[in-house]
Amino acid sequence: MSKASQASKAQQPAPPRAGVAAAMSALILAVLLAALDQTIVSTALPRIAEDLNGFDDIAWVSAAYLLASTAVTPLWGKLGDMFGRKRLYLASTSIFLIASVACGLAQSLPELIGARVLQGVGGGGMIVLTFALVGDIVAPGERGRYQGMFGSVYGVASIVGPLLGGVFTDQLSWRWAFLVNLPIGAVALAVAARSLPAASRRSRARIDYLGSLVLAAIATGLVLVTSFGQRWGWTSPAITGLIAGTVALAVLLVPVERRAAAPVLPPAMFTSRTVVFSSLIGFVANAAMFAVLVYLPTYLQIVHGVSATLSGVFMLPLVAGLVVSQSLAGRWAARTALLRRILLGGLLANLAGLLLLSTIGAGTSTLVLSGYFLITGVGIGMVPMVVMTTVQNSVGPADLGAASAVVTFARSIGAAFGVAIFGTLLNTGFADRTRGLPVAGGFDAARPDTIGHLPAALQGTALDAFAHATAAGYLWMAPALVAGTALALFLEPARPQRPAPAGNVRTTGTGATGAMAGTAADGTVKAA
Repeated sequence: MSKASQASKAQQPAPPRAGVAAAMSALILAVLLAALDQTIVSTALPRIAEDLNGFDDIAWVSAAYLLASTAVTPLWGKLGDMFGRKRLYLASTSIFLIASVACGLAQSLPELIGARVLQGVGGGGMIVLTFALVGDIVAPGERGRYQGMFGSVYGVASIVGPLLGGVFTDQLSWRWAFLVNLPIGAVALAVAARSLPAASRRSRARIDYLGSLVLAAIATGLVLVTSFGQRWGWTSPAITGLIAGTVALAVLLVPVERRAAAPVLPPAMFTSRTVVFSSLIGFVANAAMFAVLVYLPTYLQIVHGVSATLSGVFMLPLVAGLVVSQSLAGRWAARTALLRRILLGGLLANLAGLLLLSTIGAGTSTLVLSGYFLITGVGIGMVPMVVMTTVQNSVGPADLGAASAVVTFARSIGAAFGVAIFGTLLNTGFADRTRGLPVAGGFDAARPDTIGHLPAALQGTALDAFAHATAAGYLWMAPALVAGTALALFLEPARPQRPAPAGNVRTTGTGATGAMAGTAADGTVKAA
C-alpha cells in the first residue's frame, strides 16, 4: 500500500457541513453548561447555606467544582487521545448530568459538596474534550474561527451565570441552578452521539496512573491555596505546607512522565517553546480576565448601588467587545502568519483596559465605564482562542487532547490565581483605606457588604475607599499582562501539523496514537 493511501486511511474523514453544524451546536451547549456551573452558584450560596445549615463550609460548594474540574483536565485530554474523544466526551457529559441531579436533590451540605466534586469531574472533561474535538472536526485553518465561538460562550457564561443563579434562587429555588442542566444537557448529549466522529482505533498503551495522580495532586494543592489562602492566612502552616508539597510534586512530575509508557503530559511538551509560552500567556490572560469578570459586578453593586441583575446589564459592553473580537480574531486566525499579531493586539487591548479600570472611582459615570468595559472586552476576547489554536497547530493529531489539556489546565489555574490575588489586593486595600472609620453599627473592613451599617455621613468615604481599592487592584494586575505580552513577542506560531502516515503511528510503547519525537528549532512539537 502506498504512503498516500496509508495517510488517507489514517485521517478521519471530515463530516459534511451539516454534520459540523450539528456537532458544534452540541459542543457549544456543553461548554455553556460546564462554564455556567463555575459561576451560577455564587449568588445562591447564602440561600444554600441557610437551607442546608452549613455557613462555615459553604465556600467548598464552589471550590469543590473548581478543584475537581482542574485536577482531571489533563487525564481527560490524554484518555481522549488514547481511546477516542467521542466516547470520553459522552462519558464526561453523562457524569456531569448525573451529578447535576445529585446536586439538585442534595439534603445536606456534605452531599452537595460530594456531588459538586463529581460534577467537576464531568465538567472538566466536557471543556477540554470540546476544544480537542474541534481539531478533529474542522480543518486546521478553520480552528481559530470555531475556538472563538467557544471562547465567547465561556466569557458570556461568566457574566450570565451569577444572574441566572440569582433569578433561580429568588423566583424558584437554588436547586434549579443545577436541575436546569438536565434538559439542555440531554439535547447536547443526543446530538453529540449522532454527529461527532467516532475514533478509528484504540490504544493498547498502559494508562499513566502515577502521572495522573501526581498531576491531580498538584492541581488540588494549587486550587486549595488560591481558594483558601486568604481565609486560612497566607502564612499559616496549612497554606505554607500546601505550597511546599505542591512545589515538590511539580519537581517529581518530570521524571515520572519521562518513565511513563503513555505519559499524560508528553515530556516533549515541557521543552516546546510554543506550548510553554502559550500556556503561560493563557495563565496570565485568564488571571486578568477573571479578576475583571468576578469583581467588576461587585464594584457596580456596592459603589453604584445597582442590583445583581442590573450589574449584568451594565456589563453588556464588555460582553459585546468580547464576542465581536472573538469572532473577528477567529476569522483572521485562518492565516497562521497573523496569529502573533492578533495575540499581541489582544494582550495590549487587555492591558489598556486594565489601566483604564485603574482610574475608576465612586463618581465615574456609567457612560465612561461602558467605554472602559468595551475596550477590556475586546482584549479579553482575542487572547484565549489564539492561544489554543497556536498550541493545537504545533502538535500532531494524536496529541491534540494532551496539548489542549495543558492550555486548559494553565487557564484554569490562572483563573483561580486571578480571583484569589485580586480578592486579597481588594480586601487589603479597602481595609487600609477604612482603618480610621468607627466600627459602630457592625462595620467590618474585611466585609465590604457591611458598608450599609455605617452612619450615612461615613458611607460616602467607605464607598470611595472601595472604588479606589478596586482600581488599585487592577493596576497591580497590569504587570502580569506586560509579562504575557513580552512572551508573545518570542512566540513563533507553527503551521498546522498534518496527520502522520499510518505506518508511522504507534499505539503501544511510548505514545498513545502517535508519540512525540522531539522539537523543532523554534520549539514546535513534532509528531513521530
